[in-house]
Amino acid sequence: MDATEANLMRWAQQPGHYEVWYATLSHLPSKTGFWIRYTMEAPRPGHGEPYAQLWFARFDGNDPAATFGFNRRFPIAQLHAQTDPFSVRIGDAEVRHDGMKGALDGDGHKAEWDLHWRPQDRLHLHLPGAAYKGSWADTVVLSPNLNVAAQGHITVDGKRYELDGSPLGQTHLWGKKHAYSWAWSHCNAFEGDRGAALETLSIRLRRGPVVLPKLTLLSLYLDGADPDRIEFREFYQLPLARSEYGTGRYGLKASNAEYKVEAELTCRPEDMVLAEYVDPDGEPAFCHNTECADAQVKIWRRSPFVGRFREHRTLVAEKTAHYEWGARAGDPLVKKRHVTLE
Repeated sequence: MDATEANLMRWAQQPGHYEVWYATLSHLPSKTGFWIRYTMEAPRPGHGEPYAQLWFARFDGNDPAATFGFNRRFPIAQLHAQTDPFSVRIGDAEVRHDGMKGALDGDGHKAEWDLHWRPQDRLHLHLPGAAYKGSWADTVVLSPNLNVAAQGHITVDGKRYELDGSPLGQTHLWGKKHAYSWAWSHCNAFEGDRGAALETLSIRLRRGPVVLPKLTLLSLYLDGADPDRIEFREFYQLPLARSEYGTGRYGLKASNAEYKVEAELTCRPEDMVLAEYVDPDGEPAFCHNTECADAQVKIWRRSPFVGRFREHRTLVAEKTAHYEWGARAGDPLVKKRHVTLE
Protein backbone atom coordinates (compact mmCIF):
# COMPACT_ATOMS: atom_id res chain seq x y z
CA MET A 1 0.00 0.00 0.00
CA ASP A 2 1.50 3.37 -1.03
CA ALA A 3 0.76 6.92 0.21
CA THR A 4 -2.04 7.39 -2.32
CA GLU A 5 -3.89 4.19 -1.45
CA ALA A 6 -3.40 4.68 2.30
CA ASN A 7 -5.00 8.14 2.10
CA LEU A 8 -8.12 7.13 0.16
CA MET A 9 -11.42 8.14 1.74
CA ARG A 10 -13.12 5.29 3.60
CA TRP A 11 -16.49 6.99 4.01
CA ALA A 12 -19.14 5.19 1.95
CA GLN A 13 -21.99 7.64 2.68
CA GLN A 14 -22.89 5.68 5.85
CA PRO A 15 -23.88 7.38 9.13
CA GLY A 16 -21.77 6.94 12.26
CA HIS A 17 -18.41 7.68 10.61
CA TYR A 18 -15.65 10.28 11.02
CA GLU A 19 -12.45 10.71 9.05
CA VAL A 20 -9.36 12.92 9.35
CA TRP A 21 -6.31 13.78 7.26
CA TYR A 22 -3.83 15.83 9.26
CA ALA A 23 -0.27 17.10 9.14
CA THR A 24 2.01 18.40 11.87
CA LEU A 25 5.27 20.13 11.08
CA SER A 26 8.02 22.19 12.64
CA HIS A 27 9.54 25.39 11.27
CA LEU A 28 12.98 24.89 12.79
CA PRO A 29 14.44 28.43 12.59
CA SER A 30 11.56 29.95 14.59
CA LYS A 31 10.72 26.94 16.83
CA THR A 32 7.14 27.18 15.54
CA GLY A 33 4.88 24.17 15.08
CA PHE A 34 1.74 23.79 12.97
CA TRP A 35 -1.28 21.47 13.06
CA ILE A 36 -3.52 21.31 9.97
CA ARG A 37 -6.56 19.02 9.72
CA TYR A 38 -9.08 18.19 6.99
CA THR A 39 -12.02 16.34 8.51
CA MET A 40 -15.51 15.02 7.85
CA GLU A 41 -18.18 13.61 10.10
CA ALA A 42 -21.40 11.74 9.37
CA PRO A 43 -23.30 11.64 12.70
CA ARG A 44 -25.50 8.77 13.71
CA PRO A 45 -29.26 9.28 13.12
CA GLY A 46 -30.66 11.94 15.42
CA HIS A 47 -27.33 13.77 15.86
CA GLY A 48 -27.34 16.13 12.92
CA GLU A 49 -26.35 16.23 9.28
CA PRO A 50 -22.94 15.29 7.81
CA TYR A 51 -20.39 18.09 7.55
CA ALA A 52 -16.75 18.78 6.70
CA GLN A 53 -14.32 20.85 8.74
CA LEU A 54 -10.99 22.64 8.17
CA TRP A 55 -8.62 23.18 11.11
CA PHE A 56 -5.44 25.24 11.57
CA ALA A 57 -3.25 25.96 14.60
CA ARG A 58 0.09 27.67 15.18
CA PHE A 59 2.26 26.96 18.23
CA ASP A 60 5.02 29.48 18.95
CA GLY A 61 7.71 27.84 21.09
CA ASN A 62 9.24 31.19 22.02
CA ASP A 63 6.06 33.19 22.64
CA PRO A 64 3.05 31.21 23.93
CA ALA A 65 0.88 34.32 23.56
CA ALA A 66 1.15 33.84 19.78
CA THR A 67 -0.23 30.28 19.95
CA PHE A 68 -3.80 29.87 18.67
CA GLY A 69 -6.11 27.52 16.77
CA PHE A 70 -9.31 27.93 14.79
CA ASN A 71 -11.56 25.85 12.55
CA ARG A 72 -14.56 26.24 10.27
CA ARG A 73 -17.41 23.89 9.35
CA PHE A 74 -18.57 23.42 5.76
CA PRO A 75 -21.69 21.76 4.33
CA ILE A 76 -20.95 18.21 3.25
CA ALA A 77 -21.68 19.27 -0.34
CA GLN A 78 -18.36 21.18 -0.23
CA LEU A 79 -16.44 17.96 0.43
CA HIS A 80 -15.05 16.37 -2.74
CA ALA A 81 -12.80 13.31 -2.91
CA GLN A 82 -11.05 11.58 -5.79
CA THR A 83 -8.98 8.42 -5.92
CA ASP A 84 -6.53 8.61 -8.82
CA PRO A 85 -4.55 10.54 -7.82
CA PHE A 86 -5.87 10.91 -4.28
CA SER A 87 -7.18 14.27 -3.13
CA VAL A 88 -9.78 15.61 -0.72
CA ARG A 89 -11.12 19.14 -1.12
CA ILE A 90 -13.09 21.10 1.46
CA GLY A 91 -14.23 24.30 -0.19
CA ASP A 92 -11.08 25.77 -1.75
CA ALA A 93 -8.70 23.81 0.51
CA GLU A 94 -7.11 20.57 -0.65
CA VAL A 95 -5.02 17.72 0.74
CA ARG A 96 -3.17 15.31 -1.59
CA HIS A 97 -0.75 12.43 -1.10
CA ASP A 98 2.08 14.89 -1.80
CA GLY A 99 0.87 18.22 -0.40
CA MET A 100 -1.85 20.44 0.99
CA LYS A 101 -3.07 23.99 0.58
CA GLY A 102 -5.79 26.12 2.08
CA ALA A 103 -6.70 29.24 4.03
CA LEU A 104 -8.79 30.32 7.03
CA ASP A 105 -9.76 33.80 8.17
CA GLY A 106 -11.57 34.82 11.38
CA ASP A 107 -11.34 35.47 15.14
CA GLY A 108 -8.69 38.11 14.47
CA HIS A 109 -6.39 35.76 12.54
CA LYS A 110 -5.66 34.91 8.95
CA ALA A 111 -3.74 31.80 7.87
CA GLU A 112 -2.77 30.50 4.44
CA TRP A 113 -0.66 27.47 3.55
CA ASP A 114 0.75 25.83 0.43
CA LEU A 115 2.89 22.77 1.17
CA HIS A 116 4.32 19.95 -0.89
CA TRP A 117 6.62 16.99 -0.28
CA ARG A 118 7.91 13.82 -1.87
CA PRO A 119 5.64 10.96 -0.74
CA GLN A 120 7.26 8.36 1.48
CA ASP A 121 7.83 4.87 0.14
CA ARG A 122 6.99 3.08 3.37
CA LEU A 123 3.69 3.18 5.24
CA HIS A 124 3.70 3.45 9.04
CA LEU A 125 1.09 1.43 10.93
CA HIS A 126 0.32 2.60 14.47
CA LEU A 127 -1.80 -0.37 15.52
CA PRO A 128 -1.40 -4.16 15.53
CA GLY A 129 -1.75 -5.60 12.04
CA ALA A 130 -5.06 -7.27 12.92
CA ALA A 131 -6.64 -3.84 13.51
CA TYR A 132 -6.50 -3.17 9.77
CA LYS A 133 -8.50 -6.30 8.97
CA GLY A 134 -12.20 -6.40 9.74
CA SER A 135 -14.15 -3.73 11.61
CA TRP A 136 -13.63 -4.40 15.34
CA ALA A 137 -11.47 -1.29 15.97
CA ASP A 138 -13.41 1.91 16.80
CA THR A 139 -10.75 3.99 15.03
CA VAL A 140 -8.03 2.99 12.57
CA VAL A 141 -4.94 5.16 12.10
CA LEU A 142 -1.91 5.02 9.81
CA SER A 143 0.69 7.46 8.48
CA PRO A 144 1.26 7.47 4.71
CA ASN A 145 4.00 10.10 5.20
CA LEU A 146 5.49 9.74 8.68
CA ASN A 147 8.75 11.59 8.03
CA VAL A 148 9.02 13.84 4.98
CA ALA A 149 10.63 17.18 4.15
CA ALA A 150 8.09 19.90 3.39
CA GLN A 151 8.62 22.69 0.88
CA GLY A 152 6.46 25.76 0.39
CA HIS A 153 5.22 28.33 2.87
CA ILE A 154 2.76 29.16 5.63
CA THR A 155 1.61 32.74 6.23
CA VAL A 156 -0.03 33.70 9.53
CA ASP A 157 -1.27 37.25 10.23
CA GLY A 158 1.15 38.62 7.64
CA LYS A 159 4.18 36.62 8.89
CA ARG A 160 5.52 34.25 6.25
CA TYR A 161 7.28 31.00 7.21
CA GLU A 162 9.38 29.66 4.37
CA LEU A 163 9.60 25.87 4.42
CA ASP A 164 12.75 24.41 2.93
CA GLY A 165 12.84 20.80 4.07
CA SER A 166 10.84 21.37 7.26
CA PRO A 167 10.13 18.06 9.05
CA LEU A 168 6.49 17.05 8.50
CA GLY A 169 4.37 14.04 9.28
CA GLN A 170 1.02 13.28 7.59
CA THR A 171 -1.56 10.85 8.97
CA HIS A 172 -4.97 9.46 8.00
CA LEU A 173 -7.49 8.11 10.50
CA TRP A 174 -11.11 7.02 10.36
CA GLY A 175 -13.67 5.23 12.47
CA LYS A 176 -16.88 5.42 14.45
CA LYS A 177 -15.68 6.76 17.82
CA HIS A 178 -12.63 8.25 19.51
CA ALA A 179 -10.99 6.30 22.33
CA TYR A 180 -12.25 6.92 25.86
CA SER A 181 -8.88 8.59 26.47
CA TRP A 182 -5.64 8.66 24.50
CA ALA A 183 -2.23 10.22 24.03
CA TRP A 184 -0.15 10.57 20.87
CA SER A 185 3.33 11.83 20.15
CA HIS A 186 5.44 12.41 17.08
CA CYS A 187 8.92 13.78 16.54
CA ASN A 188 11.01 13.79 13.38
CA ALA A 189 13.09 16.86 14.26
CA PHE A 190 15.69 15.56 16.68
CA GLU A 191 18.82 17.70 17.01
CA GLY A 192 21.57 16.38 14.76
CA ASP A 193 19.55 13.36 13.64
CA ARG A 194 17.07 14.33 10.94
CA GLY A 195 16.49 10.71 9.90
CA ALA A 196 15.16 9.52 13.27
CA ALA A 197 11.42 9.50 13.97
CA LEU A 198 9.35 8.66 17.04
CA GLU A 199 5.65 7.79 16.86
CA THR A 200 3.65 6.66 19.89
CA LEU A 201 0.05 6.06 20.84
CA SER A 202 -1.56 5.30 24.21
CA ILE A 203 -5.21 4.23 24.28
CA ARG A 204 -7.91 3.46 26.83
CA LEU A 205 -11.05 1.98 25.32
CA ARG A 206 -14.51 1.73 26.84
CA ARG A 207 -16.79 -1.23 26.28
CA GLY A 208 -20.19 -0.46 27.73
CA PRO A 209 -19.65 0.79 31.32
CA VAL A 210 -16.18 -0.80 31.55
CA VAL A 211 -12.99 1.20 30.83
CA LEU A 212 -10.31 -1.21 29.66
CA PRO A 213 -6.64 -1.10 30.71
CA LYS A 214 -4.34 1.25 28.86
CA LEU A 215 -2.53 0.06 25.73
CA THR A 216 0.81 1.65 24.81
CA LEU A 217 2.28 1.44 21.31
CA LEU A 218 5.70 2.82 20.38
CA SER A 219 7.75 2.87 17.18
CA LEU A 220 11.19 4.40 16.81
CA TYR A 221 12.90 4.68 13.43
CA LEU A 222 16.69 5.00 13.38
CA ASP A 223 19.42 5.45 10.80
CA GLY A 224 22.98 4.26 10.36
CA ALA A 225 24.24 1.06 11.94
CA ASP A 226 21.18 0.70 14.16
CA PRO A 227 18.31 -1.59 13.20
CA ASP A 228 15.84 0.17 11.00
CA ARG A 229 13.10 0.19 13.62
CA ILE A 230 12.51 -0.52 17.29
CA GLU A 231 8.87 -1.41 17.64
CA PHE A 232 6.29 -2.21 20.30
CA ARG A 233 3.12 -2.45 18.23
CA GLU A 234 1.84 -5.99 17.81
CA PHE A 235 -0.42 -7.59 20.43
CA TYR A 236 2.34 -9.78 21.86
CA GLN A 237 4.51 -6.67 22.39
CA LEU A 238 1.90 -4.56 24.21
CA PRO A 239 2.68 -5.90 27.71
CA LEU A 240 6.26 -4.68 27.21
CA ALA A 241 5.34 -0.97 27.09
CA ARG A 242 3.65 1.42 29.48
CA SER A 243 2.92 5.14 29.62
CA GLU A 244 1.41 8.01 31.58
CA TYR A 245 0.10 11.27 30.22
CA GLY A 246 -1.59 14.56 31.01
CA THR A 247 -1.15 18.29 30.57
CA GLY A 248 2.54 19.14 30.40
CA ARG A 249 3.99 15.62 30.21
CA TYR A 250 3.78 12.34 28.31
CA GLY A 251 6.17 9.62 29.46
CA LEU A 252 6.73 6.16 27.97
CA LYS A 253 8.87 3.13 28.80
CA ALA A 254 9.31 -0.05 26.77
CA SER A 255 11.79 -2.91 26.76
CA ASN A 256 12.39 -6.26 25.09
CA ALA A 257 15.23 -8.74 24.99
CA GLU A 258 17.49 -6.39 23.04
CA TYR A 259 16.37 -2.80 23.66
CA LYS A 260 15.06 -0.53 26.37
CA VAL A 261 13.50 2.82 25.42
CA GLU A 262 12.43 5.70 27.62
CA ALA A 263 10.74 8.72 26.04
CA GLU A 264 9.51 11.91 27.67
CA LEU A 265 7.70 14.83 26.06
CA THR A 266 7.10 18.01 28.06
CA CYS A 267 5.56 21.43 27.55
CA ARG A 268 3.91 24.28 29.44
CA PRO A 269 0.11 24.40 29.72
CA GLU A 270 0.18 27.66 27.75
CA ASP A 271 1.85 25.79 24.86
CA MET A 272 -1.32 23.69 24.43
CA VAL A 273 -4.64 24.33 22.70
CA LEU A 274 -7.85 22.62 23.82
CA ALA A 275 -9.96 21.33 20.93
CA GLU A 276 -13.42 19.85 21.30
CA TYR A 277 -14.33 16.88 19.14
CA VAL A 278 -17.80 15.37 18.82
CA ASP A 279 -18.18 11.66 18.15
CA PRO A 280 -20.74 10.51 15.58
CA ASP A 281 -22.95 9.41 18.49
CA GLY A 282 -22.94 12.98 19.88
CA GLU A 283 -20.55 12.38 22.81
CA PRO A 284 -17.86 15.07 23.17
CA ALA A 285 -14.13 14.43 23.55
CA PHE A 286 -11.46 16.99 24.43
CA CYS A 287 -8.00 17.07 22.84
CA HIS A 288 -5.11 18.98 24.47
CA ASN A 289 -2.54 19.50 21.71
CA THR A 290 0.89 21.08 21.33
CA GLU A 291 3.28 21.16 18.39
CA CYS A 292 6.17 22.84 20.25
CA ALA A 293 7.07 20.36 22.97
CA ASP A 294 10.50 19.23 24.14
CA ALA A 295 11.42 15.56 23.79
CA GLN A 296 14.12 13.26 25.08
CA VAL A 297 14.43 9.63 24.00
CA LYS A 298 16.98 7.38 25.68
CA ILE A 299 17.87 4.02 24.16
CA TRP A 300 19.73 1.19 25.85
CA ARG A 301 20.95 -1.93 24.05
CA ARG A 302 21.68 -5.26 25.70
CA SER A 303 25.23 -6.51 25.31
CA PRO A 304 25.32 -10.04 23.83
CA PHE A 305 28.43 -10.77 25.88
CA VAL A 306 27.54 -9.67 29.42
CA GLY A 307 23.74 -9.58 29.20
CA ARG A 308 23.40 -6.05 30.56
CA PHE A 309 21.76 -3.02 29.01
CA ARG A 310 24.24 -0.33 28.03
CA GLU A 311 23.34 3.22 27.08
CA HIS A 312 23.23 3.31 23.32
CA ARG A 313 21.82 6.63 22.06
CA THR A 314 19.98 9.71 23.24
CA LEU A 315 17.75 11.77 20.97
CA VAL A 316 16.79 15.33 21.95
CA ALA A 317 14.36 17.86 20.50
CA GLU A 318 13.78 21.40 21.78
CA LYS A 319 10.38 22.93 20.89
CA THR A 320 10.09 20.65 17.82
CA ALA A 321 8.19 17.65 19.20
CA HIS A 322 4.44 17.12 18.96
CA TYR A 323 2.06 15.52 21.40
CA GLU A 324 -1.54 15.53 22.54
CA TRP A 325 -3.73 13.83 25.07
CA GLY A 326 -7.47 13.43 24.98
CA ALA A 327 -10.24 12.59 27.43
CA ARG A 328 -13.96 12.99 27.96
CA ALA A 329 -13.43 16.24 29.88
CA GLY A 330 -11.11 19.18 29.29
CA ASP A 331 -8.31 20.21 31.67
CA PRO A 332 -8.90 23.76 33.01
CA LEU A 333 -5.13 24.28 33.04
CA VAL A 334 -5.29 24.61 29.23
CA LYS A 335 -6.86 28.03 28.71
CA LYS A 336 -6.62 28.41 24.94
CA ARG A 337 -9.48 26.98 22.91
CA HIS A 338 -9.45 25.85 19.32
CA VAL A 339 -12.11 28.31 18.18
CA THR A 340 -14.92 27.29 15.81
CA LEU A 341 -15.54 30.20 13.46
CA GLU A 342 -19.08 31.35 12.78
